[in-house]
Amino acid sequence: MKKLFVVGIGAGNYDGLTVGAVKALEKVNLIVGYTVYCKLIKPFFPGKKFLSTPMMQELDRCRLALEHAASGESVAIVCSGDAGIYGMASPLLELASGYDVDIEIVAGVTAASSGAALLGSPITNDFAVISLSDLLTPWEVIERRLECASEADLCIVLYNPTSHRRADYLKKACDIVMRHRSPDTVCGIAHNIGREGEESSILRLSALSEARTDMFSTVFIGNSKTKNIDGKMVTPRGYRNV
Repeated sequence: MKKLFVVGIGAGNYDGLTVGAVKALEKVNLIVGYTVYCKLIKPFFPGKKFLSTPMMQELDRCRLALEHAASGESVAIVCSGDAGIYGMASPLLELASGYDVDIEIVAGVTAASSGAALLGSPITNDFAVISLSDLLTPWEVIERRLECASEADLCIVLYNPTSHRRADYLKKACDIVMRHRSPDTVCGIAHNIGREGEESSILRLSALSEARTDMFSTVFIGNSKTKNIDGKMVTPRGYRNV
């Protein structure tokens, strides 16, 4: 049967690609993706044909990939992080009915994992990942998710914390979390993970709302047990209590 790979490329640097992602991309002739992501991985896969579309054309990319795969080409569609975490796996599977194509999802390293490694070990215990982008999810739903995760004392990872249009959304999120967490709660920011300008910082929840973040930032809010140990953000798993 004709094959289409859906591949998470992590941060887009070669070291962040899983072995499975590399093998899948080496197998295909055509790679479809968002313009920026195609540009990031193109040097690693010379000789491949690339088809890219701008931001906000995700469904068009899925249809392109499905049509080329159905016509007999070996195809991969790529996205950052993991294909199944805010990635292309879901929309592609929703559109795939009627196409004679075998779809294989290839896991990648999401920013919660790579950002956590940069900061230390902030999500060693139970955690929630919440996107602050209200483009596809109403803000009222995001607010409720933040409220529940905060009340449950889960570590929280925030994707898409700030944009030009959503300049105050991180502050709103912090205000919600501080209804249930101490202002001294240990937090962290990972910026440009795996790319030029990579940096990280650890700060208190009370200072987080005023911190510099953008769409290339991933924010980590600790639970009541999270600590700053020698400049590393650490959430204990609980082994020392056994």
